[in-house]
Amino acid sequence: MAAAVTLAQRGVRATVYESGPVPGGRARRVETRGHTLDNGQHILIGAYTTLFSLMRTVGVPANAVLRVPLELRYADGVRLRRLFLPAPLGLLGGILLARGLPWRERRGAVRFMLALRKLGFRLPEDCSVQQLLERHGQHGRIGHYVWKPLCVSALNTLPEHASANVFLAVLRDTLAGDEEASDLLLPRVDLSKLFPEPAAAWLQAQGGELRCGSTVRDLGALRAAYDAVILAVGPHQVKMLAPELAGDYEYQPIYTCYLQYPRKVRLPFPMLGLAHGLVQWVFDRGALTGEKGLLAAVISAQGDHQQMTQDELAAACHRELAQALKALPAPEWSQVIAEKRATVTVGASHARPSIATPLPGVTLAGDYTDPEYPPTLEAAARSGVRAAENALKA
Repeated sequence: MAAAVTLAQRGVRATVYESGPVPGGRARRVETRGHTLDNGQHILIGAYTTLFSLMRTVGVPANAVLRVPLELRYADGVRLRRLFLPAPLGLLGGILLARGLPWRERRGAVRFMLALRKLGFRLPEDCSVQQLLERHGQHGRIGHYVWKPLCVSALNTLPEHASANVFLAVLRDTLAGDEEASDLLLPRVDLSKLFPEPAAAWLQAQGGELRCGSTVRDLGALRAAYDAVILAVGPHQVKMLAPELAGDYEYQPIYTCYLQYPRKVRLPFPMLGLAHGLVQWVFDRGALTGEKGLLAAVISAQGDHQQMTQDELAAACHRELAQALKALPAPEWSQVIAEKRATVTVGASHARPSIATPLPGVTLAGDYTDPEYPPTLEAAARSGVRAAENALKA
């Protein structure tokens, strides 16, 4: 959708073929067992400049997201929040005043950020995030509650496997960015309404077209019918359409467990961390989307939970929430949505494919093609813009 909007801005009529019933790919609305849910609980960051620019272009209202200054709040009382001071003082001051973390570790974290700034947030030789943290003494509670959760949330890859340089690119543009770059922007509408559907309406108003429920099986036919083709599918799907362009990737899952509790159940903060079990973050859908009593528990990256049935996983999520929140009644219903190929593994020295291909008129797009960012909504948007620009050159 980012590619189509970018082309329309340049006066090009684009047709989007979408195999599903709604646009959005791996960030979309789904209907399951009578419930309308998202296929994953995504958050946006203030540094997502490309995505926000596109959202403004297609008329997404500002209140479609809840903007919250960076705050990592955990159910056990650990809390870090950015202070309302000019960058970088807001973050550094927030680290020094964080609750539940030893003073020595907080000072060490400030030194860590200052050292990364001197390095330009780039290592001459990549390594794993775990190795980077060990090198700078970021162990203990600061690693457990801050750096490792940020790594898993941003890269969807465990620290022992994740690329330090990709992680540093995220820190550079968020924690070390301007005052609003690290803000959390939590969707207040479903993911299809957040951008893909407004983009589709805007695209059609410009003379473009969206064809949902249209699965492309013959890339050659499209190449014959159109001036250029942008192949914006998951990397595992490239193989079916253009085997010569397919790469060899390892994938990471994201599991989202929705649990419907009585309407009076709510979290003390819209996004709450759990640091001692399977669940990493839990979101209060009542505070965000008005779905009272509905909590969304998120488990990112690979782990033992992949061997559990959906019922077992839902029960485990409820137990962890009940232990963290105290006196939590049994859920009225639950639903686990597993995106088993949510992202590619962002490993050290991980090679990214070029969006340009040897097939005349064919360009790749997708979050996995970004040369610097991990596979996020911003990376997807950036790739769409780059793919459109490349197609215009053809």
